[in-house]
Amino acid sequence: MNLSHREADLIFAIMRELSGEFAHDEVRKRVGRWLLELLDADFFASYVWDDEAQRYVAGVDINMTPDNLSRYEGHYQFHDPITPTLQRRRRATPVSAIMPHDRLRRTEFFNDFLFKDGLYYGINYFARDCGEDIGDLRIWRSQRKEDFTARDAMLVDAIGPSLVNALTRANRLNGGAGARRFAQCPDIWELTQREAEIADMLVSGLSDEDVVQILCISKPTLRTHVGSIFRKTGAQRRSQLGSILARSRR
Repeated sequence: MNLSHREADLIFAIMRELSGEFAHDEVRKRVGRWLLELLDADFFASYVWDDEAQRYVAGVDINMTPDNLSRYEGHYQFHDPITPTLQRRRRATPVSAIMPHDRLRRTEFFNDFLFKDGLYYGINYFARDCGEDIGDLRIWRSQRKEDFTARDAMLVDAIGPSLVNALTRANRLNGGAGARRFAQCPDIWELTQREAEIADMLVSGLSDEDVVQILCISKPTLRTHVGSIFRKTGAQRRSQLGSILARSRR
């Protein structure tokens, strides 16, 4: 994926902001504001799945009406034809990728909940910590705009590692365990801050082109960092970095 200068600047700004220390709700609201700008979207909501209660809790939103969100939390989340399927996806996914839009428009969920606030085209992302859902992103456009594309999904995926880092830090502040990321434990391998940042990007599946655009570095500089990451971690290829990180938890 080749990023435009605007996209690269916004993704870098999101990653920089998510490096701060914020409460869990504030992390999601901050990234929501940025994503509305990045994706030219209109509405944002975010919840956390409570596995014990079997429901979504701790909602935050932008441009949604309180009454409509109350209806979702009390009724429509239990009669939701799209979110359970989207939750099983490992990457950001446009709603139309799992249900054709003409079919969605015929559902009660669309007519009595989504369209009440003007939500028309959606894309969802679920942040996970060792398989546990720690917060989602639900971004929607109004009817006057175009549907989300696979490219839009890749833009959301690009900020995924930074979001997971920020949410796990927030969970630790609240007494939660949190998952490891290279940026959270660079001293184990004596990585520099930039090397740890790049290692997390590689684990997330970003291409060299994406990384150099987001970080505003040259490809030779990136290759130097990757070589140093491999030497320090003992990885021989990029696909091994995820398992090396996972073993560090033991």
